[in-house]
Amino acid sequence: MSEVTPDFSHSGTTIDELERFKERAYEARKTLLEGTGAGNDFLGWLRLPLEYDKKEFARIKAAAGKIRSDSEAFVVIGIGGSYLGAHAAIDFLSGTVQRPGVPDIYYTGNNFSTDSMISIIEAIGDRDFSVNVISKSGTTTETAIAFRIFKKLLEEKYGKEGAAKRIYATTDAKKGALKGMADKNGYTTFTIPDDIGGRFSVLSAVGLLPIAVSGADIDMIMQGAAKMMAICAEDGFRENPALQYAAYRHLMMEREKSVEVLCIYNPSVRSFAGWWQQLYGESEGKDGKGLFPTGVTYSTDLHSIGQFIQDGSRVMFETILYAENSNNRIVIEEDEEDADGLNYLAGKTLAFVNKCAMRGTARAHEVGGTPSLLIRYNKKNEFTLGQLFYFFEFACGVSGYMLGVNPFDQPGVEYYKRNMFRLLGKPGYEEN
Repeated sequence: MSEVTPDFSHSGTTIDELERFKERAYEARKTLLEGTGAGNDFLGWLRLPLEYDKKEFARIKAAAGKIRSDSEAFVVIGIGGSYLGAHAAIDFLSGTVQRPGVPDIYYTGNNFSTDSMISIIEAIGDRDFSVNVISKSGTTTETAIAFRIFKKLLEEKYGKEGAAKRIYATTDAKKGALKGMADKNGYTTFTIPDDIGGRFSVLSAVGLLPIAVSGADIDMIMQGAAKMMAICAEDGFRENPALQYAAYRHLMMEREKSVEVLCIYNPSVRSFAGWWQQLYGESEGKDGKGLFPTGVTYSTDLHSIGQFIQDGSRVMFETILYAENSNNRIVIEEDEEDADGLNYLAGKTLAFVNKCAMRGTARAHEVGGTPSLLIRYNKKNEFTLGQLFYFFEFACGVSGYMLGVNPFDQPGVEYYKRNMFRLLGKPGYEEN
């Protein structure tokens, strides 16, 4: 049985109503598993939880141990799928893994902001640090600029040979600018598989090295993903959360919803929403199709855009990601004066208050015309995290094929680059 389960109580529908999408979902799953659909050369993630490179996996754990032993700061240099998965995992597990001796982790290469770059450099200061640069080609502009900056800082601090021992390159196995640089200078390298696209790469070395550096148990992450992989591939519609989620999204599109809002009730899960947003936005947003994916953090955003969600244009539905078994360590105590009128909560946990806020909000939004699908997961730990990653990836592939698009390409992201390169004066991009 899956620790990830859909709850349709505020969704505006029932599992019985979703049954009419069952055959379409089955057909899309078959296309995905048999590799007969568009983009089938990027399906390496499908069996990755079982068929990952065990030798490289051991090297990842060894490298993570070295980084923890010799670095007080660790810089992850990448953009998009090269860092979002690791960022999501590390934040998700914050407070659930022991972190003695774990370096502070910073993310760069994901923008061109001078202020952001300077703030990271200043935060590192004189401390010992290492770098993980993640790029298939080594020429992605944001990543390449950031790596050039931090490579120089490393070489100034440790010398060229010393810096090389602190640079970990996750890149193509055989070719590309970064691979050539790594071979020339002796960087430790890990492989981005040819058959796995960036947004599906979190369970490869792309995500696993930073996650392991954080002190998380990556064996348990892979075990959780393997369990969800078996459920997605074999279980029937009523036992398969990924098929139900894909079907529900298509029901919402049929009902003329155009925006899917991923609702988070724990700020540490906010980065997971960023990973999810890229996964679905890049996979389905093409050919004039797809839902616009965005995330909110409650109850914070109830005090900013809650009014719009309750009473604004009825274009959206909510997908609530919620931990069923939350931490119950904080109990609200009775106050003798009760000036704030909260003694009615005395003896109740903060987790209980959060759950009531979630249920009450979902009911209010349902009445207001914004249905909410609740996706419950058992606990915030590595095993559950692995299940969640694979659940959303598999559902994305199924949903994309149901939509009639190639879920594994992203032609639109190249358009902005052409204009940017022309403005920067890059050779070959001169204006005609």
